[in-house]
Amino acid sequence: MAFEKRRMAFEKRSFTIVADENIPQVEQYFSPVGEVRCVDGRHLSQAQLLDVDILLVRSVTEVNEALLAGTKVRFVATATIGTDHLDTQYLDANGIGWASAPGCNADSVVDFVISACCRMEGLMEWLLTQGVVGIVGMGNVGSRLYQRLDKLGIACCGYDPLIEQSRYPILTDLDTVLAADVICLHTPLTIHGSHPSYHLLNAERLASLPAGTVIVSAGRGAVIDGEALKTALTDRDDLGAILDVWENEPTIDIELMKRVDFGSPHIAGYSLDGKLTGTRMIFEACCRFLEIEAGEPIIEDTDLALTSDSLNIVISEKTEVVGAIKEAVLASYDIANDDQRLRGRMLHCAACDRGLEFDRLRKDYPIRREFSKYHITNTQELAEPVVGALQALGFHCDL
Repeated sequence: MAFEKRRMAFEKRSFTIVADENIPQVEQYFSPVGEVRCVDGRHLSQAQLLDVDILLVRSVTEVNEALLAGTKVRFVATATIGTDHLDTQYLDANGIGWASAPGCNADSVVDFVISACCRMEGLMEWLLTQGVVGIVGMGNVGSRLYQRLDKLGIACCGYDPLIEQSRYPILTDLDTVLAADVICLHTPLTIHGSHPSYHLLNAERLASLPAGTVIVSAGRGAVIDGEALKTALTDRDDLGAILDVWENEPTIDIELMKRVDFGSPHIAGYSLDGKLTGTRMIFEACCRFLEIEAGEPIIEDTDLALTSDSLNIVISEKTEVVGAIKEAVLASYDIANDDQRLRGRMLHCAACDRGLEFDRLRKDYPIRREFSKYHITNTQELAEPVVGALQALGFHCDL
């Protein structure tokens, strides 16, 4: 019924829409607005946009004058948190509306970081006793990571010169954050300005990291100097690295991939829940721009794919907190699976096909749900500290 009402509302105002094929449910949401054409966002061309009114992208599409000049595009939206792939100055100067989906997949990225900490041998044990997590970038992802770690009792420090320093009690200088046991990079990519993030971790800073430091990069690849990191990991066996994002995607540095502890194909935010939220957010933004009624979102149960039974977890470790955390986290999302898929594809294809395989890994990414969608069904059998830790991570504990 909601779908029919929306179609009636839009039938007199039909638009032509081009959308990245990896935006889930984009046709269900936007077809009442007009004709939806799904395309390969990595290889989108100006010729495909000549008669298009609305462009919907993800982070793989550079939206700038070269892409849009001479087209009819009047609104651009990216179903991602970041906007560094949009030339917003050009869009503003040419009266083209634009929007992003801030925070849509932030919880998914936090899940990725926590899974990484569970997979690194002895790291979660260390963090829960005396370790420190340093967070670079305290936006949607960084702040939510801090909130969850703080609930677990893990000490954190943060660096973000672009927000009010009184906003979070953990904010400090960059050197202090780079002295932490785990350094999590969640800053957008900026090249100019007073605080550029491009190659923030350069050769000098990488060389100064204390022994035992673990780097987790799940924001933008070029925040780390890839060549310098490869050298550092070659010269030092006391550094750990987990990379979800890479310089020069999709043609990533295979030698660097071989040296990191875990690697993945830019999928930290690829939970189904986060992607669907992103679609809904850009649909609502588009409707606001066009001044039309959005109506109720259309969500088809078949797209969720996982039954309620598959989202139930029984914890066998009833008293020991670290063991229970690892059991719940890795049962719901294990980054080791992503690492195996990436290495398998990259190492067993021709060098000229690696970019295609990297993108294929993202397009064919298995359905993944966020921690908050899982229920711990035997909560009453678990020790109170175990239940508290699982709740802090976002799991539902049925009491």
